[in-house]
Amino acid sequence: MQAARHVVCAVSGGVDSAVAALLLRRRGYQVTGVFMKNWDSLDERGVCTADRDCEDAYRVCRILDIPFRQVSYVKEYWNDVFSDFLNEYEKGRTPNPDIVCNKHIKFRCFFNYAVDNLGADAVATGHYARTSLEDEEVFQQKHIKRPEGLFRNRFEVRNAVKLLQAADSFKDQTFFLSQVPQEALRRTLFPLGELTKDFVKKIAAENRLHHVLQKKESMGICFIGKRNFENFILEYLQPRPGRFISIEDNKVLGTHKGWFLYTLGQRANIGGLREPWYVVEKDGAKGDVLVAPRTDHPALYRDLLRTGRVHWIAEEPPAALVRDKMMECHFRFRHQMALGDCSGTHGPGQLGQGVRPGAGRASVSRSHSLFSSPRPLPTHRQAGGTEAS
Repeated sequence: MQAARHVVCAVSGGVDSAVAALLLRRRGYQVTGVFMKNWDSLDERGVCTADRDCEDAYRVCRILDIPFRQVSYVKEYWNDVFSDFLNEYEKGRTPNPDIVCNKHIKFRCFFNYAVDNLGADAVATGHYARTSLEDEEVFQQKHIKRPEGLFRNRFEVRNAVKLLQAADSFKDQTFFLSQVPQEALRRTLFPLGELTKDFVKKIAAENRLHHVLQKKESMGICFIGKRNFENFILEYLQPRPGRFISIEDNKVLGTHKGWFLYTLGQRANIGGLREPWYVVEKDGAKGDVLVAPRTDHPALYRDLLRTGRVHWIAEEPPAALVRDKMMECHFRFRHQMALGDCSGTHGPGQLGQGVRPGAGRASVSRSHSLFSSPRPLPTHRQAGGTEAS
């Protein structure tokens, strides 16, 4: 008789990971729950939120009668995620720490711990996503480490695993998983991929998981929480006062504490002005933030974006792009954003796309994710241009 497959499931103290662990156990797998502490923080009442989440995760494992483990990746998170977050902001870019966290912490540190230390046959998370593999196919995968450096682009992964969108299109989290490496993706289960959020809550209610069901869903950047974003960033980066300047007539509209605090396209809260203005460009040398009125102002739109190295999820790069030097696909640069049309061209070390600038971006083909590019380079603006749709 074959021993039960061992699946190590990340448990966060929330309802999604709790139900994921429950469903894995129902399938007959030997399940171990692992809580990751990635950040030391206190809320306004002096309570460590990570400790509270850990207690909830431990309680989930007690209810499900599965082993519980706790690991700390505070150092790794600081070095690989938070430092990158600060460095990118200081350069005037807007990073997405959730994408970077999944890449470095959940699907590298946690994945390696589960496989090497706990002897996992597969790992699992509570993300709303799917892959092109059935469970049994996941268990048959062998570890294939992709080489780094010079020959990385020539490395061929046979029968590469695709990252597929979740059945619940509103909760789909493939955007945040768009930089997960192939070697981890091929050995990962997503038990919630075929379910809706409402049904997940129903399962939790029917299985004595009320303590996680009643918790508010975490939103925003985990290490900032409810704190003011600008005040938080300025605890780590030096203020660099500058001016808000109208893109229409170069009139000075107000002042700010740092040009790096603003994202292209976001609303700029300028004191004394009743009408909204939006960020068009940032001049790091002068410290100026150029703004435009109205969300439909032509200066806010782009028809071309250049990226640096892209992270190809399954095929690097796709055969169609190599053959035709152009690829039609769809893209989003924000979670839950509707997919837009995109024409991609491949140049030396770059990929050009017809997109509007934003934070991290993943290009998807309606059904599965193709690549992610977290490092957008300067875009070209065409007067009167419209957003790709």
